[in-house]
Amino acid sequence: MNLMFRHYLPEDFDAVTMLWRRAREIALPELQRTKGHTFEEDRAHFRDVILLHNQVWVAEVDGSVVGFIAIDGSLIDQLFVAPEFQHRGIGQALLAHARSLSPTFLRLYTLQINTRARAFYEKNGFRAFKFGVSPPPENEPDVEYHWP
Repeated sequence: MNLMFRHYLPEDFDAVTMLWRRAREIALPELQRTKGHTFEEDRAHFRDVILLHNQVWVAEVDGSVVGFIAIDGSLIDQLFVAPEFQHRGIGQALLAHARSLSPTFLRLYTLQINTRARAFYEKNGFRAFKFGVSPPPENEPDVEYHWP
């Protein structure tokens, strides 16, 4: 597997937003069904919020986008790996890249019901810092994680 990271490019938009959508649908299908947004709303949010407030990096394998991370300083806003490429070290490599960008401290939020994400972050040295509720529109119990 030939994995590489690079800055997001405008031509990555379709591949990244489709990957983001698929990964969320598979990870939390019930939440996505009841509180999720349309794909067009997802695309607008990615374009108008995530891209404006974060550095976005993509992970590629053999020229195909297989994951991405959106980071703003020490905050990991988004980290997703295509479902068919999970459990191959790509998520860990994305976290290592985030640590290279912010070597002393990282934080992130995930939903409490996202047990797979929580296990992944805890396995990679993140510790639950605070339990709360995510902002609208989700309004779901979440966890703030810190590293180290």
